[in-house]
Amino acid sequence: MEKIKVLVVDDESRMRKLIRDFLIRDNFEVLEASDGEEALDLFYRDKDIALIILDIMMPKINGWDVCREIRETSKVPIIMLTAKGDENDELQGFDLGVDEYISKPFSPKILVARVGAILRRANRVAEEDAIDIGGIIMDKVAHLVTVDGERVELSFKEFELLAYFIENRGIALSREKILNHVWNYDYFGDARTIDTHVKKLRNKLGQRGEYIKTIWGMGYKFEVNEY
Repeated sequence: MEKIKVLVVDDESRMRKLIRDFLIRDNFEVLEASDGEEALDLFYRDKDIALIILDIMMPKINGWDVCREIRETSKVPIIMLTAKGDENDELQGFDLGVDEYISKPFSPKILVARVGAILRRANRVAEEDAIDIGGIIMDKVAHLVTVDGERVELSFKEFELLAYFIENRGIALSREKILNHVWNYDYFGDARTIDTHVKKLRNKLGQRGEYIKTIWGMGYKFEVNEY
């Protein structure tokens, strides 16, 4: 069976080796880059990269700019690494389409577990059929969403969030439940992460964004209006 390729981008060789060793132990194939410029070269050269682990503070091209450029053409899952603990950085990362955000120092075992979880969710999304509801068509095989016939560009996490809402339509979902299912880990920060994603998703869905109802003091519910 062909190994899944993961691109690890960090200017610290010891950090790359630590991550590489744990990924190889879990049977991943690892590509390495020591700066943003090398990362983009590798990404454009190798079309089989399934996931990117990306540091922020790097020479030549920083992680934000690498992520921004990749997101112009690809929905490949990205885990952002940083030594900073500023939640504004985290929100900026999610705003750019980052799928996970991990602050250093971190447990390599947890990092590998999150890599596996993201890839399983990506594969699960790809295996399911298209959904057509209330003017929204979600083609999970093509990773494509159209609203009233117009294509809508969603990040990987926004796509998963919409899928979770649709699959649980009519059910009131707490923020904790949404985070645990869509992000697949316990989130101990405030609710701004999910609220930011919901706001962006509503805006991208246009008029259909009103299907996502706010349940004050609890979370959200996806409900198609009957006319």
